[in-house]
Amino acid sequence: MKSLGYIGAFLGGAIAGAALGILMAPEKGSETRVKITDTVEDFLKKHNIKLNRKEVVDLVDDIKDAVEEEA
Repeated sequence: MKSLGYIGAFLGGAIAGAALGILMAPEKGSETRVKITDTVEDFLKKHNIKLNRKEVVDLVDDIKDAVEEEA
């Protein structure tokens, strides 16, 4: 069970880092969200984590909200 916490922390950090990098790019918000969603989906596939498209979009929105709160 403890290893699940480490995986979750790693996943969260990796996604947040990727999202911050992409959000700093000078593109339209809609294009950036699509890029983040695609990046998250690729990461989840690579690590065999199953989420449906809506869950990924919700996760991307949560990351976006967290980044906006930090800014």
